[in-house]
Amino acid sequence: MPAYHSVFLDEPNQQVLGTPDPNPYPTSPLALPPSTHPITISPPTNPTPTGNFALLPLRTRTRGPAPTLPPLSAPSEISLTIDATHTSYDPADEILQLFRANVLFRNFEIHGPADRTLIYGILYVSSLLSAVKGGMGRREAEKALMGIALDNNFVMPGDAGFPLNQAFEAPRDRGAVDAMRGYVGQLRQELAVRLLERLYEGGEGGPSKVRSGG
Repeated sequence: MPAYHSVFLDEPNQQVLGTPDPNPYPTSPLALPPSTHPITISPPTNPTPTGNFALLPLRTRTRGPAPTLPPLSAPSEISLTIDATHTSYDPADEILQLFRANVLFRNFEIHGPADRTLIYGILYVSSLLSAVKGGMGRREAEKALMGIALDNNFVMPGDAGFPLNQAFEAPRDRGAVDAMRGYVGQLRQELAVRLLERLYEGGEGGPSKVRSGG
């Protein structure tokens, strides 16, 4: 069974950072964090040159370059229950819903910029989960997660310490760097907040293994 790809691959008029690359699909194994398997990024059967990293709309109140989706309004609507058919479904929802399934795959075939946004999110959620220890209460976990999310010195695609630079194109100028850092910062904060909701759906107590990554 193949890995799950982003539902946003065909999103119309999406903003993309990077330029088309005639051969943007490395095939050598790439080392992921210890909590995930090694993964091989493979070319699709009929690769179409695309830009590199998608700046997709987010459901967020954090200021930044992301186009903003409307908030959830109905009392029954929470990020744990909406699916890809919802008008406010965004990449943060997708990353958390597909995390557990995709983290088990050793091969991931990149089909476009939205898949790279998904891959980045999976790496980041892995780092968040490693900061939440068994027995942590909600407040302690929130402090740990938001400390990571609000740290502006994070490593992003193109930086020397980013583990999957073979699959990502570095921003080419200062404007692109600022746009990517702003967008990734928004995504990181949303993922931290929503992961906390999943881990502590029942309130206080230890983190839920059921909700960790899915």
